[in-house]
Amino acid sequence: MRSDATRNREAILRATEQLLAAGESVSLDRVAEAAGVGKGTVFRRFGSRTGLFQELLAERAERLAARIAAEDGALPATERLLGFLDELAELAGRNIALFAAHERACAEDKYADPTYLRWHAHVSRLIAEARPGRDADFLAHAVLGSFDGELVRHLGVERLKRSVKELVADLTS
Repeated sequence: MRSDATRNREAILRATEQLLAAGESVSLDRVAEAAGVGKGTVFRRFGSRTGLFQELLAERAERLAARIAAEDGALPATERLLGFLDELAELAGRNIALFAAHERACAEDKYADPTYLRWHAHVSRLIAEARPGRDADFLAHAVLGSFDGELVRHLGVERLKRSVKELVADLTS
């Protein structure tokens, strides 16, 4: 990627974060203005507000992606699942506004989002390993539904972590 394209991408993502943190509406026009680039630059790079939120979430979730890729199965599936979900809760807590905005923007096709698909595949695989015979696909959706941005805001990260641990214990016992 060219240096100006890299610089513009970073400026756009940081502007989006700042608008979200300030509780302001995030339109491509507002992002472009805050980033000091043209609206066409934002549109060409991200395609839409949904694409912008997907990219920002993927960037925030890189550590979780690395964890999934590096996992070697040395720990039992339930422990790996709990560790992953604990990190996901921390990520959601640090990025509540992004999670909520992402969910609203992706509402029509949330289950096709690349980050969600990666998380779902991982959680589903771990549930299937921990409890063969269960509907791991459905249970992974149910567990990931606990990370809804507004629910995280309502519950708080610590209660979310505690409740998800209880849920996973029930699902895998």
